[in-house]
Amino acid sequence: MIEKLNTIKEQAFDEISGSQDMASLEKIKIKFLGKKGELTSVLRGMGQLSSEERPKVGKLANEVRDSIQAFLDEKIFDLKQRAAEDRLKEERLDVTLPGYKMGVGTIHPISLVLNEIREIFGGLGYSVAEGPEIESDYYNFEALNLPKDHPARDMQDSFYITPEVLLRTHTSPVQVRVMEKVAPKVPVRIIAPGKVYRRDDDATHSPMFHQVEGLLIDREVTLGDLKGTLLAFAKAMFGERVEIRLRPSYFPFTEPSAEVDISCVMCHGSGCRVCSGTGWLEILGSGMVHPRVLEMSGYDPEKVRGFAFGMGVERIAMLKYGINDLRLFFDNDIRFLKQFK
Repeated sequence: MIEKLNTIKEQAFDEISGSQDMASLEKIKIKFLGKKGELTSVLRGMGQLSSEERPKVGKLANEVRDSIQAFLDEKIFDLKQRAAEDRLKEERLDVTLPGYKMGVGTIHPISLVLNEIREIFGGLGYSVAEGPEIESDYYNFEALNLPKDHPARDMQDSFYITPEVLLRTHTSPVQVRVMEKVAPKVPVRIIAPGKVYRRDDDATHSPMFHQVEGLLIDREVTLGDLKGTLLAFAKAMFGERVEIRLRPSYFPFTEPSAEVDISCVMCHGSGCRVCSGTGWLEILGSGMVHPRVLEMSGYDPEKVRGFAFGMGVERIAMLKYGINDLRLFFDNDIRFLKQFK
């Protein structure tokens, strides 16, 4: 009987190994392990065995049954695994979306020009100074020789928060704050870039825009130094062919004051539609620091002198890149912004 059990095990293993589908495995299970299977037939004949043989045969029969069942389970698992793999190959569906090409960002034209201005004046020995955008009336006007009710205040339509607090209309307050902090030390060489606010809104004006103002104070400073500095800036920004001219003007915080023009970047001074046939384009205001501004900030106007200038960054960018509407800078039109790489 032991021999027969071993033979049943070998036959079962051979048939299970050769089986290639679940139906044949089910038949093999019934054949060897079923109620009328071969292993069951052997167990029914155990009554004819002696008391000594019966435990041995019973133990071996259980081992054979467990071995066949384990091998069956293993074969069933392999067939199921193979069937799942075949089904995945046949029914494969790509549920992923195609990848999107990432767009390369660009620096905003205002930031490009601001960075270039910082670099140019940094090369001339100027450092960058910053100040608050919400400013007091004193620093925005009075310390710049614009007392209350002075008619020149009308040149800058302002956003007031309280009668004594407003959104700054220029970055000149930064100059005053720096002078108060370092006076009477010289030299002082700073530029003050930043956002400013005025009640303007059209093709060439915005309620919020950017300015860069510059200040130099030393013992021997002349209008010629101012012109030379601005000429160096203009050539670095617009090219070596550019020339500048100073036209008399009025600013309460400088005396004398001058508007600064550059030769037209389109026609190079010959006259065209852009420059209205004059050959010149205005870019900024400037002048020698008013003695009263120096005095109010802690300097002795008899011992030191200085010059100051201020430019709208949007104005510089419009001339540099040939842009005809300032509002394009703030429309967030990706077609416009992608041009600046």
